[in-house]
Amino acid sequence: MRILIIGNGGREAAFGKKLAEDSRVTQLYFAKGNATTEKLGRNISLTDNQELVNFAIDEAIDLTIVGPEAFLVSGIVDDFRKAGLRIFGPEKKVAKLEGSKAYSKKFMQEYGVKTAEANIFTSYVEARNFLEKQKFPLIIKASGLAQGKGVVLANNKDEAMKTIHDFMIAKIYGDAGIEVVIEEYLRGFEASIICFSNGKELYPCIAAKDYKKAGNGNKGSNTGGMGSVAPSPEFSEKHFEDFRTNILEPTVNGLKDQYLMFRGFIFFGLMVTDKGCHLLEYNMRSGDPETQVILPLLENNLLDTINNCIDGNDIELKFKDEKAVCLVMASGGYPGKYDTGFEIRNLDKTEDVTVYLSGASTKAGTVYTTGGRVVNLVATASTFGEAREKVYAAANIIHFDYAFYREDIADF
Repeated sequence: MRILIIGNGGREAAFGKKLAEDSRVTQLYFAKGNATTEKLGRNISLTDNQELVNFAIDEAIDLTIVGPEAFLVSGIVDDFRKAGLRIFGPEKKVAKLEGSKAYSKKFMQEYGVKTAEANIFTSYVEARNFLEKQKFPLIIKASGLAQGKGVVLANNKDEAMKTIHDFMIAKIYGDAGIEVVIEEYLRGFEASIICFSNGKELYPCIAAKDYKKAGNGNKGSNTGGMGSVAPSPEFSEKHFEDFRTNILEPTVNGLKDQYLMFRGFIFFGLMVTDKGCHLLEYNMRSGDPETQVILPLLENNLLDTINNCIDGNDIELKFKDEKAVCLVMASGGYPGKYDTGFEIRNLDKTEDVTVYLSGASTKAGTVYTTGGRVVNLVATASTFGEAREKVYAAANIIHFDYAFYREDIADF
């Protein structure tokens, strides 16, 4: 089979590695890929939907897997299917559940999905007036796509006012912030559950834990993710049953009622409080860096699982009784402004880890940084402690200028 994977992060590299282990996969293409994916297949510099459709036709691509949300929201799945091409991902109308936090919040409220209380604003003046009367802390979200960064915990009124000004007036995330969701602050721990969808039902993977904040102790700015572990050590069977009853099943009912069932991934971002699981957000894709710790533990053949979902067949997911840890090495300044173009050294000296060069590219045999999240280090072991030792040993070996990483991943 000839497979096209759209995206250039650690998630796409993890998909590529898992699929490359299947002897039926004869060629992998990545659009646009990174320094790791070029070793697994061929990187192509195409970012336009129609160009990718044409490429898939010309190269007789058997299956396309979509990673990033922007492609899904733009309707790439619809474009591929119109051309008679096989693709794994939700259509544009379904991807809106991620593309608009306001839309997804209304969906949750309509179908009884357990979530935080929230109000939605398109008027800056009305949002200001609302904040004048509130108690803090509160969560403020840019409704549109902001690469995982458009969520702010406002501890007081001044922070809240600055945030809505940044989002709605200064437009630091462009049009993504002209509509905002202001919701109650929930105290607890976060968990991530990725599900496969076969167009009829959702099949959940084991829960993962994502480390969103840039700094140790879960401090600093929100990022796309500084590390992850699976299975989540905090998420119990009782939590899972609560999730199934109060979030998963109402979501399936809503998707069916709205004729939104699809064949692809859906990601549930959860906050677990002393009152149970609450849904923070839907992502209509697999998570990053959660994918990097879920796939090494997945016992199912990934290609068969995806094809069965596309064909509408039932699946049964099975996972190894092991622990997986992913540590992200990032560029200094991330998630704010950062420089790129620095050589990444000692990549050939690591042991017992899988290295995904997500924000990096190769030039004349040398690997250079190109993004904010540069290196993903993944290890599995019988305990979190063993896996943690492996990724931090590798992080101490790999070097690039201004690199930083959290020191508390899997340090429970």
